[in-house]
Amino acid sequence: MAEQQAFHPGVSLAGAVDLEALKHQVKAEPGQAGGAPAAGGYVIDTTENTFQAMVQTSATFPILLFLWVPTDDRLFAMARALGDAVNKLNGQIQLSRIDIASNPSIAQAFQIQGAPALFALIGGRPMPILQGLPSDEELQQITDVVVPKLIAAAQQAGVTGTAPYSGDPDSDAANSASASSVQDQVPPEHQEAYMLAQQGDYAGAAAAYEKVLEADPNDARAARERAKALLLARSGDADVRVVRAAAADKSDDVDAQLAVADVDMIGGQIQDAFDRLLDFVAAGHKADIEPVRKRLLEYFTIPDPTDERLKRARRRLATLMY
Repeated sequence: MAEQQAFHPGVSLAGAVDLEALKHQVKAEPGQAGGAPAAGGYVIDTTENTFQAMVQTSATFPILLFLWVPTDDRLFAMARALGDAVNKLNGQIQLSRIDIASNPSIAQAFQIQGAPALFALIGGRPMPILQGLPSDEELQQITDVVVPKLIAAAQQAGVTGTAPYSGDPDSDAANSASASSVQDQVPPEHQEAYMLAQQGDYAGAAAAYEKVLEADPNDARAARERAKALLLARSGDADVRVVRAAAADKSDDVDAQLAVADVDMIGGQIQDAFDRLLDFVAAGHKADIEPVRKRLLEYFTIPDPTDERLKRARRRLATLMY
């Protein structure tokens, strides 16, 4: 790949003013009219607070890292092409977008000079793909050739999981502005918990969501976000290889099985997490049904209530309890 310098709007990482970049700044946020494409599907936005958890999940499925600035309109076509290519692969790979203007420490960690830059992440190991704005031919080569090769390399390394699906991305930028604002609106009673989660204080966020649930036990959103916060507080920084090895070595240890189920959930392998714990109980560990039941009830708040995997797991848990 040819390497071309393309610095983020206004200021490079070295501090020099980039007058050309200033001409390409837009005020619209991703998903708004005139802005960059929104995240969604198998495309996520990662910050310094969520970066470590994202790296951990690369031991479960491969990740394409796109370091960009979402207000530079020169990068919109690249963001759209990468997002479309990844979303067509149904979770075989995830696209993680990182705004280097808002998260400069990540850019410095990757030793890049500006946006855009593209890396692959498999098993926590980054591999450089591109620095600078690609030509149309180079971009097509990345989407058509490089991405499938990354998936194949991950499979050879035993990284064969499926990335979690985060909802339908709206390709109509004009319409997605209102849809995105509704989706992202945080209820006032959730504000404290939401901000704690954004800051990476997942234990604090879980406690704050617990207070919301005490006031309204039927708040499904608070229950879901609390479960996600508890999950990340317990296992967001876990070494996936160590956890999986421990579960294999201690097949009769409920704590080891709960830990690896957490890893499965973080990695989007919901069915694996459900089956692992239910199979554990079914294999003669009914004495451990209570901690398994509590963990599963927590997991059950995360998927959509209509998810068939959830319905099957609920029925099986009920059968195992009696």
